[in-house]
Amino acid sequence: MTLDGKATSQAIKEEIAEEVKKIEGKGGKKPHLAAVLVGNDGGSESYVASKIKACEEVGFKSSLIRFDNNVTENELLECIQKLNDNVDIDGFIVQLPLPKHISEDKIINAVSPEKDVDGFHPVNLGKMVLGMDCFVSATPFGIMELLKRYNIDTKGKHAVVIGRSNIVGRPMSVLLSLKSDPGNATVTVCHSLTANMKEICLQADIIIAALGKPGFLKGDMVKEGAVVIDVGTTRVDAPDTKRGWRLQGDVDFENVAPKCSFITPVPGGVGPMTIVSLLWNTLKAAKNRGCN
Repeated sequence: MTLDGKATSQAIKEEIAEEVKKIEGKGGKKPHLAAVLVGNDGGSESYVASKIKACEEVGFKSSLIRFDNNVTENELLECIQKLNDNVDIDGFIVQLPLPKHISEDKIINAVSPEKDVDGFHPVNLGKMVLGMDCFVSATPFGIMELLKRYNIDTKGKHAVVIGRSNIVGRPMSVLLSLKSDPGNATVTVCHSLTANMKEICLQADIIIAALGKPGFLKGDMVKEGAVVIDVGTTRVDAPDTKRGWRLQGDVDFENVAPKCSFITPVPGGVGPMTIVSLLWNTLKAAKNRGCN
């Protein structure tokens, strides 16, 4: 069965829109999400555009701040400080990746944890590890919500996370192992230096593929009835399409899907859930700041 992230995210958007109407009905202000975009990377451009469109759909206010690729680190840090201090903005994101001359760690650390709706700040990551209330990274948050809404049982299951990035892999492994529902899984994290990855994956009840290698997870790496979540969104050449490219997931969908009880497609799976989770975090940030 396909896990429809598009339909699920639409249902959540409607829930968020209702919350916004209630806030405005009480005389509160609309939640305000700002995005900082550096350069003109195609993937980042389309992703930020999707976020702004989603804000409009749920009744949020949104702002986009653009910089050229040659922006200095100090200029970007000054911008972040202004956003931290701006009482009208409830949450903001700095779209990654950034140019090589800018330290992503410095930028992430400069964002106020109270406005860090991407959930990347060490304070939010640390609270997540401890099972405390925090902003959870949007992609892992979206995956957990998808598992929850499709009533996929994770308790006592063996979950394999392929990839160990601070944005997806690591937080995903923590969330699946927490005493929560979904959660309570036994988690194995695989990465580029993992030996016997095929054998490990064949033991998995749930596989989260988040390494950025198109078609990496093959049919012979998945056991019958497994749940497979594909986080990959790599642009690959597709001369037969209008755009000349298409999105390819980390999973060899054609050969893996027939073996799965549940699987996410690319596109239309994890991507829409990531965006709606960012909206959910922004709504939460606004409520924390007293907009209701």
